[in-house]
Amino acid sequence: MIKGTKICGVSDIKTLEFILNHPYPPKFVGFITNYEKSKRFVEFQKLKELINVNKKQINFTSILVSPTDEILEKIKDLNFDYYQLYDVDPERTKEIKLKYKIKIITAITVSDREDMIKYKKYTGVSDIILFDSKGYHRSQSFDHSLLKDVPHSLNKMIAGNIQIEDIHNFKNTDYMIDISGALEDENGNKDIKKIDMFLNTVHNINT
Repeated sequence: MIKGTKICGVSDIKTLEFILNHPYPPKFVGFITNYEKSKRFVEFQKLKELINVNKKQINFTSILVSPTDEILEKIKDLNFDYYQLYDVDPERTKEIKLKYKIKIITAITVSDREDMIKYKKYTGVSDIILFDSKGYHRSQSFDHSLLKDVPHSLNKMIAGNIQIEDIHNFKNTDYMIDISGALEDENGNKDIKKIDMFLNTVHNINT
């Protein structure tokens, strides 16, 4: 059973409202907070206004790459439930979690088994481990079979250029699925029809 879904890279109110009002909403929505290389990056003032809404049980997630103290102080009062951290070591992760009293998704970028087992360093501090590709703002895949030995007990999420037609492959797994690029049109904007198809597909698989 697919344990949950996350739609990442939301940057406009129309898309967000559609997701919030969907009959089968995701567990998480992610917003690119400090990684300006991403086409999905949301400037601070717009972000502040965008997420100042009724979340309706959805966890709003701030996507942060090597965040500085400055950006963490800037966003500390925003409407976030989780920080999703890239390139942050375990000690810094623990420091952020305790200081800001926030739940943590640690993103492990994977190209080989050595990368994959890095999750072990974070199990005591992170609430969720996300296994992602090395692509960051580019939608890239990685070999998901590398995760076959990850324990069932780990609260985990998987990303890395997952397409809607791939969702059935996760029917009998215990992952949450994080998806972004597959839900965009040819111009890189979120496509509501694709979002609807994704959420309905997961619901149908789980029922």
